[in-house]
Amino acid sequence: MFELIFLGTSASAPSIKRGLSSLVVKHDEFRFMVDCGEGTQRQILKSGVGFKRLNHILLTHGHLDHVLGLAGMLSTFMRWEAIEEVNIYGSRHTLDRVSDLINGVVLRGNKAPMPLNMLEIKPGLIFQSKYFEIQAFPVDHRGSSSLGYRFIEKSHRPFLSEVAEALGVPNGPCRRDLVQGNAITLEDGRVILPEDVLGEERPGVNLVVVGDVGKPEKLREHVAGADVMVIEATYLAEDAEMALTYGHSTAADVASLAAEAGVGKLILTHVSRRYRDDDILAEARAIFPETYLANDFDQFEVRKLDRME
Repeated sequence: MFELIFLGTSASAPSIKRGLSSLVVKHDEFRFMVDCGEGTQRQILKSGVGFKRLNHILLTHGHLDHVLGLAGMLSTFMRWEAIEEVNIYGSRHTLDRVSDLINGVVLRGNKAPMPLNMLEIKPGLIFQSKYFEIQAFPVDHRGSSSLGYRFIEKSHRPFLSEVAEALGVPNGPCRRDLVQGNAITLEDGRVILPEDVLGEERPGVNLVVVGDVGKPEKLREHVAGADVMVIEATYLAEDAEMALTYGHSTAADVASLAAEAGVGKLILTHVSRRYRDDDILAEARAIFPETYLANDFDQFEVRKLDRME
């Protein structure tokens, strides 16, 4: 399961009710921030997410409405927060701009008190843990070397709590060992094997996060079959020419992509304040009914079995 916490959902400039682009993706103890627009650290505090373990920052591209909040947040990390290290992931084009911001404005020749790692990434596998991996893919947006991210949960066998209870397996380390594939011996001498308490293998959740995109039809192979896709919807179809000029998408564009790529559910973000929320949703849902519009501080749990809470 992945948990999404939207910190900023506005396009280009903040509005009264929407901050600039930022999203947190959680999986167990891991936290990944996707983009860090101006004012993100205040949104973190208001959301209750907090700064703990928020040390992986994935950047879609280097435009200021997606990176400018890094200056304030890193400044706070360096003065007050016990962050052991910060890892910033992005294309070379993106990291060049972020380096100017951090080294030229925040540090100004000083050394950060914690390791500050600028990790240049290219399309392909960029992160892997025991339970999930992250892949990057190219996104077309005004020559910015943009990247999208696919979070892929590995298949797993669910722990059958009721079966374990009936067998007398106590809570705590014994159950953890069984989940990790190790047999245990109970106090009465009975040996319990992992297959005794684990169900049939299930595929994991597949989540796609895209920032700004000018030609969403090019993403079809990269987002195909995703359980949930998060993507921009800056314009409505009535302003399609403006969207094309500025390298953005309409709600209709990304809804069509979701339908053609076999996406399970669609979450829209990066929306312009020139439109009413109801109009954005109506345009997308006319093409792809399983569409949701994210607001600041909205939280979604992304699960298998066609469920999103």
